[in-house]
Amino acid sequence: MKQMYKYFKGVVISIALTTISFSIHAQVNPASAQKTDLSSLAGVEWASSPVDSLVLEDFNWCNRYVLPGNPCSMISDVERLPVGDRAKKYYKSKYRMFITQPIDHKDPSKGLFKQRVTVCFAGFKRPNVIVTEGYVAHSGHPNYTEELSTILDANVIEVEHRYFNESVPFMQDDSTITWETLNWDYMTAEQEAADLHEVVQALSHLFYSKWVATGISKGGQNCMAYASFYPKDCAAYVPYVGPVARAVVDGRHEPFLKDSTGTVEDRAKIFAFQNEILSRRASMEKLLKEWSDKRNITYNISIPEVLDYTVMEFPFAFWQWGRSTSTIPDLKAGDKELFDYLELVAGSEYFQKWDSNAPFFVQAAKELGYYGYDPKPFKGKLVVKKTDDYLRRIFLPGQRKFKFDKSLYNRLTDFIATTDTKMMFIYGQWDPWSSVRPDNPGHENIKYYVGPGGSHRARINNLPEDMKNEAVKTLKEWLGVKD
Repeated sequence: MKQMYKYFKGVVISIALTTISFSIHAQVNPASAQKTDLSSLAGVEWASSPVDSLVLEDFNWCNRYVLPGNPCSMISDVERLPVGDRAKKYYKSKYRMFITQPIDHKDPSKGLFKQRVTVCFAGFKRPNVIVTEGYVAHSGHPNYTEELSTILDANVIEVEHRYFNESVPFMQDDSTITWETLNWDYMTAEQEAADLHEVVQALSHLFYSKWVATGISKGGQNCMAYASFYPKDCAAYVPYVGPVARAVVDGRHEPFLKDSTGTVEDRAKIFAFQNEILSRRASMEKLLKEWSDKRNITYNISIPEVLDYTVMEFPFAFWQWGRSTSTIPDLKAGDKELFDYLELVAGSEYFQKWDSNAPFFVQAAKELGYYGYDPKPFKGKLVVKKTDDYLRRIFLPGQRKFKFDKSLYNRLTDFIATTDTKMMFIYGQWDPWSSVRPDNPGHENIKYYVGPGGSHRARINNLPEDMKNEAVKTLKEWLGVKD
């Protein structure tokens, strides 16, 4: 009787919310959207499961809010995933599912696709961390944890970015489509922000406590974009190491690497290593060819060009991942030792034709921007003479051309400079991506932490103790979490 009673209550509420739901799903302008507060109508008392126990039926219950004939926000293909021993400290259960999204949120008639979402459950009364993933979702791993969720004892909702892995529009319905023929028009930050908004709307029927958005690297960019389009969705937004580039080749990374990373001695040692590799070109090309063939890695450019780009990539990768120059081999070492270190740090597979993260390069060419390479310091030693168009030649499917749109850069920089939304930025001092971080406006609602000597691995937990304590205290205040 209790379950039947709750069922009929749910039906009544579903009918009562038809007008509200219609306004949510019929919206065609993500930029002007505001969050609809359903917390007074949702919550554990309406769910099918006991307090602090999340079950499959709860997600089916959310679907009562989906309008008949309009499957947007429909949750499907729900499966329970194992929670590893290390993750059990934070999560009681984990579920993976798909949520139906419009391919174009401004015109849902253009079709639908399913977006993969993973929920790590801590409790109905706990805060909710939505991970604004920039790439493939990895939360399905049994021991996956997320930093903010461990700090706040919060639920995690990770959203795989559209056009990645299992969340690719068009391809889901047509197996004949290839990466070269795929329609990339809807691979934009605005569309992904609308995806995130719909996920929050759908799952707010279950998780009615405050939300905080967070993402790392491209996910950090995604987090900023989400904040700019939907500033009312979350109590706070916490992008980690997120760049805001202004062009396909931004131009700020290269001088940053030349003048602002490590010490003068560090930079000289890195440059000497690069030159030593190039001085042994014949043997290095042979080792690279063998290395690539063994791994079945192919490229859009020649092996000599791949070697050149790997050498030019070396300092960027070195500082991005926070290595120490003490690990660079003696320059008198054998060819194999030097080559192995080059691959360990820079990794020629980065330049391969296509991999699971490659859709990123399309968005970089369209609106996110990227960094360049300066061949001038190696004059006379490179096969590559010009690097202006390298992104298209090396990475884009079918070497397609896309026109760069600077409006996202303008939107994000303006938004961060003027917003009253609560945001916390985390960066590493020597991370090359920090060269294109947004300016700190110095407002009370914006917290800005740069880890000294830090890299792309900068996190709240590895900040200096005073910074870490302040950041944690601030987050708990923003989310209303008591120790």
